[in-house]
Amino acid sequence: HQHPARGIPSGGAAFVPALPQVLAALETGGITDLPELAAIAARHTRRRTTASGARARVRTKAVLITPTGTGTGRAGAQAIASGSARLRPLIAEAARRGLRLAFTVRLAKTGYLHPSGSRTDSPGIRRDVTQRADHTEERSYGSAQTGGFDATDVARRVDAAAGDVTAAVHQWLVETGRIRPDAHITHLEIRTWGPR
Repeated sequence: HQHPARGIPSGGAAFVPALPQVLAALETGGITDLPELAAIAARHTRRRTTASGARARVRTKAVLITPTGTGTGRAGAQAIASGSARLRPLIAEAARRGLRLAFTVRLAKTGYLHPSGSRTDSPGIRRDVTQRADHTEERSYGSAQTGGFDATDVARRVDAAAGDVTAAVHQWLVETGRIRPDAHITHLEIRTWGPR
């Protein structure tokens, strides 16, 4: 007999005990109202805990765009591997609002085709380049000073890459001759702001 939680990622494991109750409510009570089902589930759901027993921090949506249009979304190593999907709504919302957009990428120094501070590469000014101890380097593209990118264009690229934000950014960096095709992006940050 297989363990019911097997194959379910740790985030979902906490929800497993609630499933029978929710199913029972559906089958016997005919309850299909989502808030009501959620309330039933909540009574049987425990917040995940860390190894030390503390309450686990649960990642919330990365999408926060203020009324003025400024917003930030970050994706680290784990999210990068799955295409930084959490950054997609941020880009879509920025496109919907007609905002400008900039991004910062981090990858191995050897992945860049131009030396840091090179005028050929977008940053030009060295302050847009951050050297890291692990031989990676962060570079920003489309700063507010340069006017940034049109979020609509970026959103189109992301859609063309089947929603994979990492792939869309990687492709742009390769196409524009900034990084080697085999370079691997380890971190990605997207910033938005409204037109001045």
